[in-house]
Amino acid sequence: MQLKLRSRGFAESGIESVIGQLSQSGLQSDDRYTDNYIASRTERGSGPIRIRAELRERGIDESVIERHLEAYADLWPSLLQQVHDAKYGTEPATDRKSLARQVRFLEYRGFPSELIRDLLFD
Repeated sequence: MQLKLRSRGFAESGIESVIGQLSQSGLQSDDRYTDNYIASRTERGSGPIRIRAELRERGIDESVIERHLEAYADLWPSLLQQVHDAKYGTEPATDRKSLARQVRFLEYRGFPSELIRDLLFD
């Protein structure tokens, strides 16, 4: 919210004051925003690495991000499987080129290398 207000030319002191008032009244919450953002991005097939980077860009504290991503830890393998199967089907890759393409796609989506390796190579 601070970044948006700054980009629109609002004074720094006014931004801090307004955000403080909104937080105290419960209208602005980084926890609520983070939870909703993660839920939205997982529905679109994004992995934890990409979600973490996007939340950092939006100014969310690392401890808040980590706490919320931990709640989704059991979901990542099944989400990875869904994203992979939606794009490439359930058949394994037939050659190195198609395997490399699948790995790059899943890394771009933000999934950890360990999960990708477990899915494609085991």
